[in-house]
Formats: sequence, structure tokens, C-alpha cells
Amino acid sequence: MALALLLPACGRGRAQAAMLMAEPFGFFGFLNPTGHDAVYFERICAETPVKLRRCTPGEQGAVITRYQGIAHYDWIAVPLLPYLYAVENGSAAPARVDKESVNSLRDKYHAAHLPGLEGVPRGGDVKRGWSQFVGVSYERRIYAFRFATTEAQDDALIARMNAEANRSRFNLIHRNCADFTGNLLNFYFPGTFRRSALPDAGITTPRQITYKLVRYARKHPEVQLTAFDIPQVPGYRRRSRRNQSIAGALITRGYAFPLAFISPYIVGGVLADYLVWGRYPLALKSLPVLTPGNMNPLILPAGSVEDHGTATAF
Repeated sequence: MALALLLPACGRGRAQAAMLMAEPFGFFGFLNPTGHDAVYFERICAETPVKLRRCTPGEQGAVITRYQGIAHYDWIAVPLLPYLYAVENGSAAPARVDKESVNSLRDKYHAAHLPGLEGVPRGGDVKRGWSQFVGVSYERRIYAFRFATTEAQDDALIARMNAEANRSRFNLIHRNCADFTGNLLNFYFPGTFRRSALPDAGITTPRQITYKLVRYARKHPEVQLTAFDIPQVPGYRRRSRRNQSIAGALITRGYAFPLAFISPYIVGGVLADYLVWGRYPLALKSLPVLTPGNMNPLILPAGSVEDHGTATAF
């Protein structure tokens, strides 16, 4: 692993990964508008939802992320297109959906391709289940932040994750999806994603991780960071909302007002936390848009001939 991390930067352009920042949606997303995140790997595929392997030619990689209460596993891996659209071919993804069509697509994929998760409920807005990682784009918009990797790094990550016990350690405060993503990214960029008392009272959020990745990439151009917009498929739900920090959520959702009765200094601290540290500015407008039929800008190796001109440096 140490050798993988010390390989020269020039070898990074042969494959890539991408941090996926998903917007919050639904009732839970209103209460907790921080959203969700995951990491996509072009060279790493899912042999099963809980075992990784190198991809074979023609495969499009997998998305790996942490969820709560999925058969007691800490992380789940799903191929890219099923993760986004619950289909194996982009041409089969509908342009507009309703609840019944989404459930049908998800159920077909679950029955055929999720061994070991047969007894896990589909889930809904209150009780979450395997639907969290099948057809995600029917519920929310996703921003993809692509960065370059090496074969040795990806192989070392596969070996590490397959060797470790994949047992749930989820905790909303200090072992959430953003903490998991930060740990994965630290494998490629050691020491970059650390927990701190401020901002957000030490709680890691998707927007915070994204901002740190963007800030790191601006100082290290060899990372080749590029950003894309994966729109929410219309028809099933209302549009998802913008990712916020903890301090931003306390202010915009009105949670700070009851705190004023306890102490106005608490509210002042929350406001200062947001204004000074917690806004995490991200230029997310006018990004290249990815569609089910054209995921090549995300899938093709960064810097390849085919990739040239399709990606915008972030």
C-alpha cells in the first residue's frame, strides 16, 4: 500500500475515480439537508455487493458507500448504471418516471443482481433499505468530482477492503457516509480529510468533504479533478435540494431559534460557524451534464483522447 501511494503522479492518468455528492430529498432530506456521498471507481467492480475485484474489459466500475442497517454491512458496492438508474444499459433508463415504474425497475434489479440482500426491505422515506443504492438518480441530483488514480492504488484498496471485516459501524454523528468517503479518499490523498471541531461541531458532511477535495486539487493539478452534473430524472419526486453544512441547516431550517431561548451566544456561535467556516463555496453551475446514454466522460480514463474536450477542470 505504501508503494502504491508513493508512485509518481504521471501514472495517475490511466484510470479514475469520482466522489459523488448527492443532494438531500424527501422528508428526511428536509430535516437533515446534508445529503449523501459515495465514491465511484472506474477500475474496481463488485463481484458481490460486499466483495470487490478488478473490472474486466467492458465493465464500467462500481460505486461504494456506507449505509445504515443494510444486512449489518458497513459498505455496499453496486455497478455504476444500476446505482444511478436501476438498469444495466443506459438505453433502458426512462426519461421520466413515476413511483410504480421506479419500484418495478428496482425490484427487477434487486431480484437478479443483489445476492445476499434478498431479505433486506426496499425501504422508503422513514425506514431506509436497499433502494438507497439502486436508481438513486430518480430521487436526487448528483455531482461527480472525478480524480485520477493508478492501478496499484486501486488494487491495494481492493485488497484492503476485502480483507477487513465489513460489519456495520454507522453512526450519524461520527461514522456517517461522509466519514466513510473521507477515509476512502485518504487512501489516495493521505491526511487530507480530517475531522475538526469547527466547522459543523466536528460532524463530517458531504459538502465539507467535497470542498476539501476541490481545495486539495487546486494545489495539486496532477489530481486532474473535473466535475460533472448528473441530473435527477423527473417525475418521481420533487427536485432535490442543495447540500448544506450542519451550521447552514440549523439556520435555514429554523433549528437555531429554540437555541436562542437557552442562550443567544449559542445562536451567535452557530452563525459565526456558518459565515466563517461552514459555507463551503462550490462552483456547481454550468457543469457538463451526464446522461444515461453518455456516461463516457466519467468512465473514460482521465486525459485520454476520447476524454479530451468533454470534461471541465474544476
